[in-house]
Amino acid sequence: MTIQEGLPFPEDAAQAGMQESRARAAKYSRRNKFRAWDLPRGDMGRVPREWLIQSGLTQRVPDDLAPFVEWFHNQPEGRERFRWALRDSLDELLDGQRTGRWAYQHLTKTEKTYLGTAVEVNLTKEFDIANGADLDWSIAGLDIDCKFSKDLGGWEIPMEMYLCADHGESGGHANHVAVLTWMNDDTCQWAAGIVRITDERLRWKQGQNASGERVRAYNRDNKRKLDYGAKSEVYWLWGGLQRDLPTNLLLHLDPKMRTRILTAKNRGRASGQERVNQLFREVPNQLIGRQTVLTVAQQDDSPKRARDARIKLRPKGIVVLGHQGLHPHIARALELPVPIKGEWISTRLVPVSSDDARPKFSLDGQFWARAREHELDLEPVPAPDLHDKLKIDEENRSGLALTS
Repeated sequence: MTIQEGLPFPEDAAQAGMQESRARAAKYSRRNKFRAWDLPRGDMGRVPREWLIQSGLTQRVPDDLAPFVEWFHNQPEGRERFRWALRDSLDELLDGQRTGRWAYQHLTKTEKTYLGTAVEVNLTKEFDIANGADLDWSIAGLDIDCKFSKDLGGWEIPMEMYLCADHGESGGHANHVAVLTWMNDDTCQWAAGIVRITDERLRWKQGQNASGERVRAYNRDNKRKLDYGAKSEVYWLWGGLQRDLPTNLLLHLDPKMRTRILTAKNRGRASGQERVNQLFREVPNQLIGRQTVLTVAQQDDSPKRARDARIKLRPKGIVVLGHQGLHPHIARALELPVPIKGEWISTRLVPVSSDDARPKFSLDGQFWARAREHELDLEPVPAPDLHDKLKIDEENRSGLALTS
């Protein structure tokens, strides 16, 4: 056996000096150029009246679905992990850092088709789900498939999922179970259900022959959607309709505010740093995630733009808190949401007296609190420098006093 140690280095590579460099390609590349996108046209998906579901449902778990339902309910923080897997799947396709996109409607037709695959891949990794014998997944030792649709009720079921004498070798070996997933970024809603697929639970239509007998309603890929009547056979995890798909901040911003952020310039030129600075000016007292910063900056070092915003905004009285050092303690002292890794939160500070009743902290003897509405129009006082060497003063926790 011959062992190939490596391909010969191209003879002209040394002369060109650029064989493995992106420099010449990047000079003309459009992929990393900032791009603005129009408001989405139309809704992300449809919710047919026949498939409307409620929140807080109480359902009896069918015996044949019990192993799957129990498995999901026993996963630590299963619901939280599930909804974030959905969020991350869409964000991966939006790829805001390279494309500037912030809405599902900005995706190409091909990318929209891939969203279901992305959801399955991320759920598989998130819950470490094993491969099935005949289907994608094995849960509790049983085969189960994962289906996604942006339209509630729009899941497309292939022949191998269910028994049918007319399908021959293309048919399934059993009536298998499916996890039905759905989300709508426009409304921050999502749902996950479990159902056993059968021939009768899928759609039929009236035939075109003289007898008018029912025939199976296949699409061009020989797949069928669930019949409207099958909704009652679905067991909805975590009580049915969920209303807390992690928020797509840019999508749900006021359009004028979003425009100011995405068109921010420095000395008349488009600037990733200025866009991030404007983001923290426009959206104070609210957690801002990594994906939003990546999309706004559209640069390879986008997170650094968030860190540099602390320096740029400090003279304006604005602090940008992250997850490290004293920043979480300061956020708690100010009664703000506390950032975790990959999150930031900004707020405008004003110096206050020690007897001011609002939440505050002190640094080198000066107390600071969040600015009230009427104080936002006053001349800003430069915010304190919250450098990493600050430590909590153990002798005075009442206002989270800080000393350098």
